[in-house]
Amino acid sequence: MSTDVLLARFLRELAPLGVRAVWAHGSLAGGDYQEGRSDLDLIAVLREPPGLGTVRRVVAAHRRLRAEPLAGRLHCSYVTPAALDDPERAHLTWAHGRPMRRPVTPVTRRELHDFGRVLSGEAPAGLLPEVPDAELRGFVVRDQRDYWRPAVDKARLWRQDVWVDLGLLTFARATVTLREGRLVTKREALTELRRLGAPEEVVGDIERRRYPDAAPGRDDAPADEHRLALRAELTRAYLGPAIDALVATYG
Repeated sequence: MSTDVLLARFLRELAPLGVRAVWAHGSLAGGDYQEGRSDLDLIAVLREPPGLGTVRRVVAAHRRLRAEPLAGRLHCSYVTPAALDDPERAHLTWAHGRPMRRPVTPVTRRELHDFGRVLSGEAPAGLLPEVPDAELRGFVVRDQRDYWRPAVDKARLWRQDVWVDLGLLTFARATVTLREGRLVTKREALTELRRLGAPEEVVGDIERRRYPDAAPGRDDAPADEHRLALRAELTRAYLGPAIDALVATYG
């Protein structure tokens, strides 16, 4: 099942809920989407706050899609316009195969305003409050300081691809946002990491795995324990001081 086919089926599943809009953000909206590798990050705008019945129908809709290829990468938060002015408020969300509650961050809201993709209904500009620059900068600094910096000290995490990739790419994206006030894609963040002096062994590893078309001929052998340990050491040695410097500059 292709991405477009999955999205069309998802919209049909949501139709009985009477949603006002469905938007895409992240790589699907920003032009960096790679089928089978990228997540499908969505926002569905409901007409009323979700009660227990609506929650059950949302969960059932996602479960009906679970057997479809790519469905495991489809994440969607369910919001109402009246609740979107509070960036700390948690919303019903389906992600990683289960329901949860999490906020729609200032970064996500800025993405929706800057390049959000309308899949159905009204555009973000008519429903979603603007994100002041100070609010965006404050969130980015707190995210680096309070989430990513403590994570650097947890050595076991950094043997996993997802932590290496997101830790470094989020840092590079945060740097550009704080320095220039704009959002960049993960692919653009790779280029920024090289400018920022991140270890080439790690940047090249991320590039090879996430963008194989951009790194032909690189070693694609599975990483053994020694390579994983070295990659983790290099990542942590770079990222800890880099985050400290970023927070000291912009915090």
